[in-house]
Amino acid sequence: MRKDKPSRTAYKVAMCILTLSLKPGMAKILPPGIVQATEQLLVASGLAKVKTVRWAKSARMLSVYQAFDRLMPGQFEALGHRKAFCEQQVREAIGAGAKQVLVLGAGFDTLCWRLAAEFPAVQFFEFDHPATASPKAKGVEAMGGRDNLHLVAEDLGQQKLVDLLSGLSDWDPDAQSIIIAEGLVMYLPAEAVGEMFRQCFAAVGDGSRIAFSYIPSGADGRPDVGKWTGLMLWLQNVSGEPWLWSIHPANLSSYLSSLGWTCQQDAAEAAQKFGVEHFVVTQK
Repeated sequence: MRKDKPSRTAYKVAMCILTLSLKPGMAKILPPGIVQATEQLLVASGLAKVKTVRWAKSARMLSVYQAFDRLMPGQFEALGHRKAFCEQQVREAIGAGAKQVLVLGAGFDTLCWRLAAEFPAVQFFEFDHPATASPKAKGVEAMGGRDNLHLVAEDLGQQKLVDLLSGLSDWDPDAQSIIIAEGLVMYLPAEAVGEMFRQCFAAVGDGSRIAFSYIPSGADGRPDVGKWTGLMLWLQNVSGEPWLWSIHPANLSSYLSSLGWTCQQDAAEAAQKFGVEHFVVTQK
């Protein structure tokens, strides 16, 4: 990601959510209110014009995304399933006693803004690079802030998560929490991924969870997204947001265990995926 520009990937995912709303059957998958909130956020933040949003919700744009989907079959629709998975995990965690929700690399996601109003006794936190978090904060302010929603504009590559959290008066390191790392770990170097899990472990109470998505490794150790892997890796590099980390599903449980986390899925379940990504929940 260019340090002076909002994340292209975050913007693209937000626009995809708008386009996905036209795809038959997706209304039952996408979380309630996500399309309207995403449209409102993009316009209020200044990231997109009304006509751009209107174009994103056109049949022509749907056909464009479906054509691109041939490179990574199922990935376009998987973005909607990914949003639904993350929201389901947050709701389940809150139902099980979680008092804090932390979203890492939040991009232009609206989960915290939407659920903060529904769960006023829960504290919601978002972390992202200032180049992305600043326009997001502008949009959220225009939409109407929430007293229990905290947007933190920090580069986690420059400061430790545990240090930043310790500086927040509303964060309780002993509270049961859920952390969301949606579409994030593939963009981090291997050492940063391990450090993220370690710092998350140190920053939350027992019973806390992390829900995240990842791209599996192929036989060569690189991210594997099918027959067009080479092209996709090249495109990600050209975009300035390369995929840096992946892992074979068979190795995931032991990897998480070495960092203090327990994978809630067995090997067979971990092998299931939407599009090119696996969705995982791990618990402290």
